[in-house]
Amino acid sequence: MRAIDGYALLCLALMGCGTVAEDVGPPPQGEALSSEGASLECPPGVARRVRVVVPPGTPESPLFPVGPESLTDVGGTLFFAVNFRDGRGELWRSDGSEEGTQVVRAFPVAAPLWGPGLTEMVAVGNRVFFQAAPPETGNELWVSDGTGAGTRMVKDLMPGPGNSRLSHLTHVGSGLTFFRTVTEPTPTGLELWTSNGTEAGTVRLASFGAVAALGDLVLKVGNALLFSLSDAGGTFLWRTDGTASGTVLVKRLDAGEVRIGEVGSAGAHGPGLFTLLDTVGTEVWRTDGTAAGTVRLETFGRAMRLLGAMGSSVILAEEDAVAQRLRLRRVSLAGGGKALITTLDNPFAGQPDAYPYIQVIAPTQERLFFSLAIGSPGPSPRRVRLWVTDGTAAGTRQLPSELSTSDEFWSPVAATGPGSVFFAGAKPGMGSEPWVSSGTVGTTAQVANANPVSSSSPWGFTRVGTRVYFAARDDTGHYQLWVAPADVSCPPG
Repeated sequence: MRAIDGYALLCLALMGCGTVAEDVGPPPQGEALSSEGASLECPPGVARRVRVVVPPGTPESPLFPVGPESLTDVGGTLFFAVNFRDGRGELWRSDGSEEGTQVVRAFPVAAPLWGPGLTEMVAVGNRVFFQAAPPETGNELWVSDGTGAGTRMVKDLMPGPGNSRLSHLTHVGSGLTFFRTVTEPTPTGLELWTSNGTEAGTVRLASFGAVAALGDLVLKVGNALLFSLSDAGGTFLWRTDGTASGTVLVKRLDAGEVRIGEVGSAGAHGPGLFTLLDTVGTEVWRTDGTAAGTVRLETFGRAMRLLGAMGSSVILAEEDAVAQRLRLRRVSLAGGGKALITTLDNPFAGQPDAYPYIQVIAPTQERLFFSLAIGSPGPSPRRVRLWVTDGTAAGTRQLPSELSTSDEFWSPVAATGPGSVFFAGAKPGMGSEPWVSSGTVGTTAQVANANPVSSSSPWGFTRVGTRVYFAARDDTGHYQLWVAPADVSCPPG
């Protein structure tokens, strides 16, 4: 079947990561807003529809809507895909104007068993790489410079109509790296490839064999890609700079096969972060891509969620199902020293299954945003709200706006500036619309009412230059391309 990324992202985005004693903390922190909490709304016209990209009457289904997806900044120009339910796909580009938003190339019905879609779009300079599955070639790697003539298949890795299984397309060095899994005609297993966008320049860097499994740790740190592999000998950290000689084993992380938890980085130029999870608890690690610089910072005897880094600390969350509380903790990036930051308020604590858990994590340069859900006896959470932290108790607060309580879709939250996010939020009793926040109650506002009679359920918030683009279901009845200023502030200033 086709790669999961396109459908999974659409579904996620529709709605609708001095020492204090660990078991002792201050009173709950944060602004416990009622459903009548204050909220602001931008005046009409701040956000606007760019162009109708999905024609009226286009067939779709509730679980798989049609609209702009894989929104990508390519050298200051927006590229995106529109994938139709009959298997057709379109590559688009936009400069933010109606006339400058055009189809680059239309693709016919995708290869059987792969499903519709252009997926996993990655910018390398002024070109975009992606996967597409025309029936004559099956799923393969493609590249585009934004023109029809310059949009072409890079290389037919699985000759004929067979589908190539590609994943983790990443800009490394001056080109693209990706993983390929080969199961036929000879099952050689996992391979690492690089491409400069030409057939001759698309070559295999390494083959890891049929017994090696790619782990959840795939993280770009500096100019290198770090990834984990597991086999009978244990779990190992690898590094590649996009060359064969620069693809090397860094370190064995564990003698057995362990699960990688969340991964992240300590800023644009900081080290990579990840957690190892086993039956004992959680290990917090830091890596710069070298053996000496890959070290375990701390160990917790329980499950922990990695949120990210703030300043000189790693921020983690502990979900305490017994007390029905979520605690934020920090670990020094220098190694050792864990401390409690604060315990988050749960107004439903003591009620059946009212356990708190984190859905979406959106780190920015200045703050960490996350959506916090409160469980219920049924499949849907009781409530979901947006929280923010700067790594201190005083700087940890709940923000206005309700988030989706669907058991199928989570509200998207996306970093769009040094300390700000766009997200899908709602006023009490109203539909989901695009919102923005810079981390305070006074800077959290509804950006637009894209669908006054229902819910626009926006997704795909992507910053390109001074604008943030997104998809919203508006008065056309379909998801269309919308845009808003990246520095939007309501009221102004």
